Order: sequence, then structure tokens, then C-alpha cells
Amino acid sequence: MGVATHNIIGRLAASVGALGAVAPQFEAVLDVPHGGVLCALPALLAVGLLDGITDYFPLQSGYYGPDSLLLLLAFMALSRINSIEGLRDHAPGEWGKLLGLDRVPEVRTLRQKVREMSHAGKPRQWSAALAQRWLAAAPEQANALYIDGHVRVYYGQQTRLPKHYVAREKLCLRATVDYWVNAMDGQPFMVINQVVDPGLIRVIEDEILPRLESMHPESAKQLPAVGRARHRFILVFDREGYSPDFFARLRAKQVACLTYHKYPEAAWSENEFHNQPVPLVSGQIVTMQLAERGVRLSNGLWLREIRKLSQSGHQTAILTT
Repeated sequence: MGVATHNIIGRLAASVGALGAVAPQFEAVLDVPHGGVLCALPALLAVGLLDGITDYFPLQSGYYGPDSLLLLLAFMALSRINSIEGLRDHAPGEWGKLLGLDRVPEVRTLRQKVREMSHAGKPRQWSAALAQRWLAAAPEQANALYIDGHVRVYYGQQTRLPKHYVAREKLCLRATVDYWVNAMDGQPFMVINQVVDPGLIRVIEDEILPRLESMHPESAKQLPAVGRARHRFILVFDREGYSPDFFARLRAKQVACLTYHKYPEAAWSENEFHNQPVPLVSGQIVTMQLAERGVRLSNGLWLREIRKLSQSGHQTAILTT
């Protein structure tokens, strides 16, 4: 039956359809490679890795259940195994001990199971349910969301993806783009993959904002439109998202934004800058030299422009609604 397969009865029962999935049974053992990943098991369960997986990932009767497969993929990521193919270089029996099984599935079986679990958009529904749970569990962190794009280079030969500029390589390479939506302390809420990247603004308006409005705890609140401008939450992004018309559309949806000024004017007088205590997300308080003005953009929209003066004399200009 293969290397390290000592659960003969369980495998025979699964092969004839008499067993839905084998139940894990852990044993006391010594010197297990990658055993340290078990220290992360409470955290993985706390964030909801296995909550409702039978609803989102129904599998045909077999030896491996969706809970064992998800834990295996999570442990592989923690062990810096970047692909399913990389599992070939590791002892299947030793990895099985981490899951309470005799061995982990071979690469071909694991690919087949992952393909089956990815059917009919179920991973996206599962991801949305997790994101909604995380946002509701940490409303104070969900008030300010940081959006950032990361280029993921594709080195395979199965398809010809469009090329993207990769800053670390200073080259245009075939790649996809992952847009991460994080809390300000780095906690991830969701990720959106774009094979053909339409740009940050389009991704925010077409993908990220509709998802946030459907799951964010503050989206159900309709704030009054009179008086001082108010917002339900704030989006933080880099210069790629600079667009006066985009700022206006966000403001009309009661969503604030914060980004770098892409076209700052001349440097401000250093007399305008004053030392200000700034609390960081970590709780540390640092002192920065800051100055603020109101600025009117080309479409007539008024924003706050805040500048930070560094020790070298450089002024970092930030715009926010």
C-alpha cells in the first residue's frame, strides 16, 4: 500500500467506501521533523481554519478528510514548503505523525483532493466567511484597512501569463498580482488574486469595496450626510491609487482614504512643522515633526494634506479625506 502505511484496516475500509475519513490518532513519539508546527495548532483553530469545512469542502468518501488536508497545507506553509510538489522531498510517515495519520497523501493524491475542494467557488465562500468573522471579532482593527499589491512571478510553462514589472528584479516578468487587505498591524483579512491586473483603483472599486461592504461590521450603518464629513472605515493605499475622482467616489460612499500625494507642490517652510507625539499600532509613542494644510484638488475636492519632516529635510506628503 505504499511507504509508511500501517493502518491497513482503515485504508481497506476507505477503499471500499465503508469509511468516510479516518479519525486522527496521535501517539507519543520522539524526534519528529517539523514537529514545532504543532505549536501553531491552537492559533490555527482559533482563527477558524476548520470551522464549517464540511459545508465548504465536501469530499467523496476516502481515507483523507478535509480537516487533515487543510492542516497539512497549513503545516506545509509554516515549514516553508512553497508548493505541493515540494512535499516529495519529505518523509510521508513523519509528516503523517503530525496529523495523527500513518502517512500524508502522495503528491498526485493531494493535487486531486485540492482540485476537488476548489470546485464551484467554495474556497472563495470559505474565505469570505473567515474574513467576515475576523472583521467582526476585531472592529477596532477593521476601522483602518491597508491595501497593498504584491507581484508573484510565475516560473512554470503551462500558460503564458501577462507580464508585470517586478521591482526586486527590475524586469518585466510573467506574473500574477495578489492584493492583500490587512489591518494596520499586519493581520490579514483577505487576499484577491488578479491574473490580468486592471490596476489598484479598479480592483478596489470592483473587488475589494463590494466585499467589504457585504461583510464589514460598519457597512450596515448609514451615517448622516449633513454636517461634518463622516466615514464608516478608512482605506490606506500607496500612490497607485491617487486619483481625485476616485477620492470623490469613495467619499460619496462614506469611505475615507489615506494615500501619498502623487504630485506634491513646493516644500513647506520648516517653521510650520512642530513636534507631535504619534502612537503607533504597537503601542509605542514616537515624536514626529508634522504640519497640516487644506488642499484643493483639480476636481474641487478639499482634503487634508499632512507632511512629515525627516532629519534629512525630506517632506513626505500624505492626503486624506
